[in-house]
Amino acid sequence: MSKKNTSSNLVFTTDGGRLCHQCQRKLTNCVCGEAAPQQGGDGIARIRRETKGRGGKAVTVIEGLPVSPEVLKDTAKRLKQRCGVGGAVKDGNIEIQGDQRTTCKEVLEQLGHTVKLSGG
Repeated sequence: MSKKNTSSNLVFTTDGGRLCHQCQRKLTNCVCGEAAPQQGGDGIARIRRETKGRGGKAVTVIEGLPVSPEVLKDTAKRLKQRCGVGGAVKDGNIEIQGDQRTTCKEVLEQLGHTVKLSGG
């Protein structure tokens, strides 16, 4: 009979329970919480104009902002005030009513974000 290898790496265990996908700690000991960014992304905010599924109305969609949900809501509020239109935060993206790409790009660059216009 052979002896068991005591220096082997652990492959799987159910001892710790579920782990956070960002900090790799137990969910009960997670340090990420609500302040963690929603998306990993490349850190570049992409701005596009979208009309699909909106009855022909144009909407400016900003995606990929590497900030926490609270900062995302604050940024959306600033953009809506600057453009003078309504909008919302949905699924980690900011939606601003109308074609406001250039104004949104200026505001986001002033806030220190790297911005690219995507789409046509």
